[in-house]
Amino acid sequence: MATCVLAGVEPWAYLADVLEKLAQGWPQRRLEELLPPMWKAARAAASQTPSTSSAAT
Repeated sequence: MATCVLAGVEPWAYLADVLEKLAQGWPQRRLEELLPPMWKAARAAASQTPSTSSAAT
């Protein structure tokens, strides 16, 4: 939790997301991606990715 605070991550949102990913079988070789700083960066990148719309077709 202290690492979440240091990384500026809301602890409960982090825990809920990480526990869900682990329960769904997150690969052990990718555990580092679930550390708070990397988790935060991945969430930020996902929120900046433009969504595709059917209007573009």
